Amino acid sequence: MEPSEASGQRDTQALLSTTQEMELRRRDYHVERPLLNQKQLEELGRWSSVTGTHQWRTWLQCSHARARALLLQYLPVLAWLPRYPVRDWLLGDLLSGLSVAIMQLPQGTFAVMSVMVGSVTESLAPDEDFLQDLNSTVNETARDAARVQLASALSVLVGLFQVGLGLVHFGFVVTYLSEPLVHGYTTAASVQVFISQLKYVFGLQLSSRSGPLSIIYTLLEVCWKLPQSVVGTMVTALVAGVVLVVVKLLNDKLQQHLPLPIPGELLTLIGATGISYGVGLKHRFGVDVVGDIPAGLLPPVAPNSQLFAKLVGNAFAIAVVGFAIAISLGKIFALRHGYRVDSNQELVALGLSNLIGGVFQCFPVSCSMSRSLVQESTGGNTQVAGAVSSLFILIIIVKLGELFQDLPKAVLAAAIIVNLKGMLMQFTDICSLWKANRMDLLIWLVTFVATILLNLDLGLAAAVAFSLLLVVFRTQLPHYSILGQVPDTDIYRDVAEYSEAREVPGVKVFRSSATVYFANAELYSDTLKQKCGIDVDRLISRKKKLLKKKELKLKRLLKEEKLQRQAAASKGTSVSINANTSIRDIESNNMEGSKAKVSAGKELEDTAASGQEDAKAPDGSTLKALGLPQPDFHSLVLDLGALSFVDTVCLKSLKNIFRDFREIEVEVYMAACHTPVVTQLEAGHFFDASITKQHLFASVHDAVVFALQHPRSGPVSPVSVTQL
Repeated sequence: MEPSEASGQRDTQALLSTTQEMELRRRDYHVERPLLNQKQLEELGRWSSVTGTHQWRTWLQCSHARARALLLQYLPVLAWLPRYPVRDWLLGDLLSGLSVAIMQLPQGTFAVMSVMVGSVTESLAPDEDFLQDLNSTVNETARDAARVQLASALSVLVGLFQVGLGLVHFGFVVTYLSEPLVHGYTTAASVQVFISQLKYVFGLQLSSRSGPLSIIYTLLEVCWKLPQSVVGTMVTALVAGVVLVVVKLLNDKLQQHLPLPIPGELLTLIGATGISYGVGLKHRFGVDVVGDIPAGLLPPVAPNSQLFAKLVGNAFAIAVVGFAIAISLGKIFALRHGYRVDSNQELVALGLSNLIGGVFQCFPVSCSMSRSLVQESTGGNTQVAGAVSSLFILIIIVKLGELFQDLPKAVLAAAIIVNLKGMLMQFTDICSLWKANRMDLLIWLVTFVATILLNLDLGLAAAVAFSLLLVVFRTQLPHYSILGQVPDTDIYRDVAEYSEAREVPGVKVFRSSATVYFANAELYSDTLKQKCGIDVDRLISRKKKLLKKKELKLKRLLKEEKLQRQAAASKGTSVSINANTSIRDIESNNMEGSKAKVSAGKELEDTAASGQEDAKAPDGSTLKALGLPQPDFHSLVLDLGALSFVDTVCLKSLKNIFRDFREIEVEVYMAACHTPVVTQLEAGHFFDASITKQHLFASVHDAVVFALQHPRSGPVSPVSVTQL
């Protein structure tokens, strides 16, 4: 390399080094400001309380924009339908709606809701109430009519509850459904759907079960009756499943070359119906088919309001369970496709569906996981798919029902099971949550197990209760730490985690990672005393015992002085009687009595002064004078930046901390409180003559600097401490 080239490289390196140094210097920042406590900060920033806005005033505003916003809020279809991309989405919504409509033919919409409604109708209209006198047989016509009347009245009442809850914004409960909870719940629901379809795959006749452990008993019954499986049904389900899987694989491979996915479910259902009709699967191979589908619609009938009193409790439970199931499924698809679910709007929509359906003698409904998965996997994008599905079902009910009488139920079960793949793949969450967050994994597992064992309604309630209890438990056991200063900064970090962080000599800085309230206030105080390295309660107890001894000694001295005074008075009266008593003896006795009086009076003053915080204590009541060990720090700083609110228990706990540490000659300061917390401290009368806003600082560093400028060597008057 030539010298000129080497020199050029050195110049380049020097230039780069200078540039990096300038960049680093540019990143540094220097702030100069006065030390600020809360009172000074409020004066400097001109703090004033925020005036509350009355929500009812906003509700009563009348304007064109307000009316339009309300209309779009309760009829969101008016917002998205004009912008609907017909070319991109219409064909997918059409195929998806047709697929779901054909699947809807042989079953009820959702098993849990159907079972809950069935249990209500069976309990209020049992078979025993419809026995005929002659042969003790059940009058099924009268029984079914009564149960339909009960179911329709129940649907109307459920709809009223759901609409009312939506209007009062009851949907806030969705915030308690965390993502791990929803994933665990829907995974368990998919397992239940899978097990419920096994009887159609194997052609088995199973007993109807509901309540806790019902899915376990169903699985055991399926295993017990496997030898009774119908071969034709199994082959039909297997062929249909293979066809659906192959079509999905082709869609994945040819995704870039196909304008729309191949509608595998729709083609399979139509093809299976044709094959079943042509070959005669029911008669030749015993394959169970959909069968007769009644045609026509029932006329609207007003519900029997006299039944509402009997149904109100069950109606509210069904309304809440139906909403919880619908919103949990909605959140799953919202997370998957990146949109937000309006929980209150969902409540109103679901309530209107049940309310209007009840007038047409329908029973309460909710969302179906299997059909939702089919709608998603077959290209459904918007509510247009649901509208197509509803319209097609209406046409089938009115006229075309007989065309699908030969559709094998095993094909429907195969379509449902194949589309459960996405939900069942959520079992992989266990591995990812194990690495990321064990608490979320615990929520997932508890939700899954509770839903499997207790069924969907009770399982969801148990999962939400456990999730909330876990939140309380985590706030009861937060991370407590002693903070140290990072060198040459105003930043304070946990000394156990940051090796370079050093405790400021004479000052302890304590922080909790969670807010302090009634559930953890006692633990906060106990951990604070433990982290400080001194047994505060024992030291205070020893101090009080020593002061008690001094008080008893003082009383004894006063008693002796009184006795001596009485003796002196007695000797003084006996002078005229006993001439041998000298004046020097009398004077000597008077001197001893006066000395005892002075000593006793001084000790009495010492004891009284030691129990008052608002007066400067003499040296006799200090820890050093009493022969007790002194703390190795003179100030304690409480970092309250994590506090989001305070309750009365927190206020009392903080006051006790001030009292206890002042007893052992340590002054307490607070730092980094948010303004709403300061407002709550004021409302709770926390600040008084001994604890003022001058004990509260804008930052931890401000409090530490002030504590270093005002060290305490003994009990000092709080008035002198707060004078800055």
